Amino acid sequence: MSGSLVCVGTGMTLGAHISPIAKSHIEQAEVVFSLMANGFAEKWLEGMNSDVRSLQCYYQEGKNRNITYNEMVEAILAEVRNGKKVVAAFYGHPGVFACISHRAIKKAELENLPASMEPGISAEDCLYADLGIDPGKTGCSHYETSQFMFYKRNVDTSAHLILWQVALAGDKSLAKFSTGSAYRQVLVDLLLEYYPSDHQVILYQAKGIAIDTMRADTIALTELVDAELLMHTTLVIPPCSKMQTNEAVLAKLAAIDAKEERAKKGPVLSLVL
Repeated sequence: MSGSLVCVGTGMTLGAHISPIAKSHIEQAEVVFSLMANGFAEKWLEGMNSDVRSLQCYYQEGKNRNITYNEMVEAILAEVRNGKKVVAAFYGHPGVFACISHRAIKKAELENLPASMEPGISAEDCLYADLGIDPGKTGCSHYETSQFMFYKRNVDTSAHLILWQVALAGDKSLAKFSTGSAYRQVLVDLLLEYYPSDHQVILYQAKGIAIDTMRADTIALTELVDAELLMHTTLVIPPCSKMQTNEAVLAKLAAIDAKEERAKKGPVLSLVL
């Protein structure tokens, strides 16, 4: 029989965020590969399936992460090719900052093996809830921190700017678990082109278990250089300016509204005496 792959998300808070369908996939799988936040989460998965295999062993300090990710993909697909019903379980959302799932699904599809993804509650979802941010109010721009540094971006200071994996700021080696203050200074210097030095930013970390306290430390932008950052720390930069009205577009829309209003009223009949 042909094997299959489903990549599922278990959510950010252990046991509280997993969806019924993700839980069902894990319970019914023949093999479960896991990439969870800690060993406690791995044990929790083992309570749902007797064959849970951690992917954490592929990580090594100084080892290029692309090599690590490809090794993980091959480990997953080897069991799918063997005809097994395989689940790959990732904390958070399996498709958000989790290239392994995307690579595995793409490769499985190229080999005509059934593969799909089930979403989970991501760190972004928790961030909106924990910090009381409505992305529909002023908008949000999201970037991986190093990518934000390596490429020119149009920064909109009237919207929230959210930088993920800030502890890895400026890492081009793909082999580090964190970078130092010199790298962060480059990031701060870049941000100072758009924001005042005393602009208040937030260091955010979602809860891993229900009894945890989420992190939401407010600091001045320049204090980021020496701040305590973990792999899962996210930098949230609130707006420092107001949205600017686009008068030209508003005028065009007003003209359309006026035209439609006249059309509703119908033609005006003039009386000739």
